Amino acid sequence: MAGLESSEQTRRHGSATVSRWSPAVEDERALKALELFGNPTEDEVPLPSRPESAGTARRLAQIVVLRHWGLSPQVAEAVVLLVSELVGNAVRHTGARVFGLRMLRRRGWIRIEVRDPSRGLPCLMPVHEMDTSGRGLFLVDKLSDRWGVDLLPRGKTTWFEMRIADR
Repeated sequence: MAGLESSEQTRRHGSATVSRWSPAVEDERALKALELFGNPTEDEVPLPSRPESAGTARRLAQIVVLRHWGLSPQVAEAVVLLVSELVGNAVRHTGARVFGLRMLRRRGWIRIEVRDPSRGLPCLMPVHEMDTSGRGLFLVDKLSDRWGVDLLPRGKTTWFEMRIADR
């Protein structure tokens, strides 16, 4: 399961180094990711299939949910976690060089898609208390309103949807 990473700002106090989370630093990183990779609400954003791309995908998801869509921090937290899970699966299990991230919003719903070139289907596994991995789709199943996989001529799109309150 891909973990959430926090942004840290390092400060020196005497000989010790102290790290603190800073929303301003995270916003800056998210804006930089948006500038470098593109806006996943406008078109699918291709990302290299490497573990560090999960952080980029999380930043893109967070800035879209909070700033572009103006949704709550609770929705953003759930979306960021689930994006991390889908991206982790795409990176770990598909052998792809690139995966795509797309974020869509329609009245009362948001949909997040991760596309990869593998036609291998993800599998929702039973989860046991002491498991140290394999909880990704379990979390997607529990935290989203619906999820699924669309097979494509060359690959698949794994997606989840969440109900939202429109203002």
